[in-house]
Amino acid sequence: MIARLRGTLIDASYTEALVECAGVGYAVNIPLCTFEKLPLPGKEVILQTTLVVREDDMSLYGFATKQELQIFRLLNTVNGIGAKTALNILSSLNIPVFCQAILSGDIKTLKKINGVGPKSAERMIIELRDKVKEISPESQFGAIPAAAATSREAEDAAMALEKLGFNKAKILETVTKIAADLPENERSVENIIRKSLQALNKG
Repeated sequence: MIARLRGTLIDASYTEALVECAGVGYAVNIPLCTFEKLPLPGKEVILQTTLVVREDDMSLYGFATKQELQIFRLLNTVNGIGAKTALNILSSLNIPVFCQAILSGDIKTLKKINGVGPKSAERMIIELRDKVKEISPESQFGAIPAAAATSREAEDAAMALEKLGFNKAKILETVTKIAADLPENERSVENIIRKSLQALNKG
């Protein structure tokens, strides 16, 4: 079991990081919340990791924090939630928002995530309600703003802007803010790109 990597970050995208340790390059699957915490390429990085072995695949998953890894492992215990869906959940909702959605039985928020249907959302709520309290105790007390969520539209907009040559970190910061400020009915990929372009070109 590869439980931790400490090495040089060679390259990273929203879904994968390449980390060199003692001359060996490890391709690590990561969620968006981990990508946001990565240093610049060439700098030292530490990732909490877990190796997921399937009949036809062996993949390494990495996380910036122990809490992210704990949620990933919990999600993989739910029937119908595989490693890729678990990563997508972590990319779509930050941990306090996710935990509160589980604790409050908020199916509406959970089923907005790509790959999560009503039945999967119900199973997560039933199976994880008691377990997430230990990971994020603060989620039991009061509402957490929905703006903390990263929408699928925001992710698509960020990927499109990256192709135009803008700085990755600046794109992520701008797109997240624009998406959070827009009313839900105006939060299309096109709108986010248009407004983000305006902001990025000003900067």
